[in-house]
Amino acid sequence: MSTPTVVTQSALHITTKILPGNKLEIQLPPDAIVGGEVDVFIVLPKPNEDPQAQDDSCQLDVLEIIEEGRRHRIGMTAQQIDEHLRAERDSWER
Repeated sequence: MSTPTVVTQSALHITTKILPGNKLEIQLPPDAIVGGEVDVFIVLPKPNEDPQAQDDSCQLDVLEIIEEGRRHRIGMTAQQIDEHLRAERDSWER
């Protein structure tokens, strides 16, 4: 039986602005090998969506979800919350 070879790769997440002429400029870390090849993935925002508005709305949605969860569980004991979670998990398995 052969032993699998484990290969680790570095990944870098960079957010940048689109420059005039629809160009990008990416500054790599100093340890990047000049002349080496890299794979580049570009994720564009959804059409008709302002990237700045998207960032703000995502943060707001998360905060609203947290606050809703707090309001929904006010007054419940730890045991009642555990029972509620157990019932939810059981419903997923059906």
